[in-house]
Amino acid sequence: MSISADTRRLVRDRAHFACEFCTVAETDTGGELTLDHFHPKAKGGTDEPENLLYACMRCNLHKADYWPIHSDDLPLWNPRQEPMAAHLLILTDGTLYPTTPVGEFTIARLRLNRPPLVAYRLGKLRRQETELLLSRYREIVRTLEQLSAQQALLLEENRILLEEQRRILRMLLLE
Repeated sequence: MSISADTRRLVRDRAHFACEFCTVAETDTGGELTLDHFHPKAKGGTDEPENLLYACMRCNLHKADYWPIHSDDLPLWNPRQEPMAAHLLILTDGTLYPTTPVGEFTIARLRLNRPPLVAYRLGKLRRQETELLLSRYREIVRTLEQLSAQQALLLEENRILLEEQRRILRMLLLE
């Protein structure tokens, strides 16, 4: 059974057009990614959307048709069932750090700390930091604009009070 265009679109949309293992986006690769059977068809998996992941060529290639067969075989992290943070941490240098044996196995099997991927994550982290700083800067600018408007109102009130004081002083001096 081949995978329908509707199912493909569903899997792409659900993954936000990025590899569900390494997070590389279509826009960064210059094209669509691949569909991966998390439980490989060769090992009994199906074409149902619940078994399909959106993956970049490298992650799909390194995963291959892995499926744990023996009780002591570790499973791969399934991004459709658990968040990345359940097994992996992104360090400030862009590398992934395993927090569980499943995370350690997934990093090794998919080679998730390969240099181009680490550089990609580091760039992504830097862009996020820049966006956060820009957001804070915009907030500060808005606050300064509000303060400036309040200051202008206070100055106008002060000018009016000074005029009133002058008028009162003139009246007192004339009496």
